[in-house]
Amino acid sequence: MARPPLRGWEPDILGEGFEQLTLDLPGGNVATLVRYTPAPGNEVLPAGVRQVPELMLSGVDAGSEGLDVLYVHGWSDYFFQTELARYWAAQGARFFALDLHNYGRSLRPGQEPGYVQSLSDYDADLEAALDAMGQGAADARPLLLLGHSTGGLTLSTWAYRHPGRAAALILNSPWLEFQATELARRMISPLVSMQAQRRPRMPLPPVDPGIYSRTVSAAFSGEWNYNTQWRPVRGFPVTVAFLNAVFSAQATVATGLRLNVPVLVLLSDKSYLHPRWSEDAERSDVALDVNVVAHRALSLGPSVSVVRIANAMHDVFLSAPVVRAQAYNAITRWSGGYLRSRA
Repeated sequence: MARPPLRGWEPDILGEGFEQLTLDLPGGNVATLVRYTPAPGNEVLPAGVRQVPELMLSGVDAGSEGLDVLYVHGWSDYFFQTELARYWAAQGARFFALDLHNYGRSLRPGQEPGYVQSLSDYDADLEAALDAMGQGAADARPLLLLGHSTGGLTLSTWAYRHPGRAAALILNSPWLEFQATELARRMISPLVSMQAQRRPRMPLPPVDPGIYSRTVSAAFSGEWNYNTQWRPVRGFPVTVAFLNAVFSAQATVATGLRLNVPVLVLLSDKSYLHPRWSEDAERSDVALDVNVVAHRALSLGPSVSVVRIANAMHDVFLSAPVVRAQAYNAITRWSGGYLRSRA
């Protein structure tokens, strides 16, 4: 079936250099692709971040120049990480980010934020984005997928179902396994699956007291300003259908994806999974058990690098500046090794 025509790029809310493209999807949904195209000479690396060595600058044929990077956000989130876009642009890559349907720029009145019944439902979003990026062309650049949290889980399983499409995968605190371990997920999953068939939109009890927003938002003790309609203080209501979709994808990862591409997993060195505020939350992952995720990351494939970033938060690229610099430099080192020429 032929895709609807693209509507055209428009200025994005993030300001100079950022543009957005509305992507019409089957069923009346839309996704939104954001790209960053700085003016020549404005490609500036974040403070304390190193450039990929010159001899390694030509995509998978050497380093990150020549790459297309596609970023996908996590649960109850959207793309606003401008520094991340600038990092990749300064490395010579073309940077794109996707707000999935029912999220962020793609959320329309009357829609249920974040509602999905299977993470494979996002395949249409990803295909539309890749088409708009020119990934179907004979001279398409190598594709690097970059996903955060649920976005990391979504991209991992997408790459598994679509071998040969991506050249590499970077996962920022990916939700690869349930916080209470695989055994707990396997025990709970049948009940969740049954309820998802009967009452898919049934909300689950809220578990987020707002601690993560307190660490990130400039309205509290963080440094970031963002749209709280698209990224609420306590997150979107979690439905049974969404949790079932996540459990199903996590079960797939647990069987072993055997991804035949280099994978980089960035994680904090510790978690803070408590309902009460502590300053430790500003230096920890407050959403995932990072030790559980680090172990599960080994199920992704034969070439997986797990880098633990000291004092990182759940979104590593929203952590303190010195912590973010460590994460960017980890990508730079990894790119110089794993994305260099295979000839």
